[in-house]
Amino acid sequence: MTTNNKGLGRGLGSLLGIWDNEQVEKQVSDKKSQDSVKKTEINSVEIGKIDVNPNQPRKNFDATALKELAQSIKEHGVIQPVILSPRGDRYILVAGERRFRASKMAGLKSVPAVVREYTDNQIKEIALLENIQREDLNPIETARAMKELIESFDWTQDVLADRLGKSRPAVANFLRLLTLSPAVVAMVESGKLSAGHARALVVVSDPDVQLKLAELAVHKHVTVRDLERAVKEQNAPHKAKRKATPSAEMKEFVDIMEHKFRTKVGIIGNEKHGRIYIDYYSQDDLDRIYEIVNSIR
Repeated sequence: MTTNNKGLGRGLGSLLGIWDNEQVEKQVSDKKSQDSVKKTEINSVEIGKIDVNPNQPRKNFDATALKELAQSIKEHGVIQPVILSPRGDRYILVAGERRFRASKMAGLKSVPAVVREYTDNQIKEIALLENIQREDLNPIETARAMKELIESFDWTQDVLADRLGKSRPAVANFLRLLTLSPAVVAMVESGKLSAGHARALVVVSDPDVQLKLAELAVHKHVTVRDLERAVKEQNAPHKAKRKATPSAEMKEFVDIMEHKFRTKVGIIGNEKHGRIYIDYYSQDDLDRIYEIVNSIR
């Protein structure tokens, strides 16, 4: 089985165990796809006997896309069957909720279905994996589904990456988006801020600065690369604070020391606390300074 990121990934493909990755979520009409589906045992199940998965992580379905799919179903029928699991004399929908909803919208009384036994945990896993693989899922929805899989099944990022057929860094990048401030997360969810821009902001710890840079990216159409530069500048170590201007008394004190020691004297701080530096450039300088200090003692 392939690991095409647009497909179902190895984990979901093995759970469904039915056909090639690309076939589950696509409404296609070519003969090759129809022939491959015919090799699987398909039943016609009354729509009224099918219950949607109450734990389906995806709650919103694009109305326009559903109408288009319903029209396609009216013209060509349901090319790919839904996947069901029996529950008594009824069935729970495991995969294919878009096709199920569109079929009802198209006025169908029954739908082609593959019926298989799945545990509740398997159904949850399939639903989450299936939704992550959807191309219209926004980055935050994907990240949340990934997090739920990790927490629900005690997976590592490596295991999740293998299940999805993605690289571990790709999984880590999605999960890092959830560390952003709520305001920035909302901008990503609404589509105002791209995932690339959002990833650049992950390393900014101050929520206010995060939001400020995010708004800059949106309103000024800043590129991801330019935003990365701005973040780098923001996170760069702050330059040393400017030395405080010494008072007239402090300047006079330094002048007296330089005159007595006959070398450069530096001072940092103020009358309350600070540090004095006495420079020497030769053995003679050091001996002279020692003699002066020793005479005071």
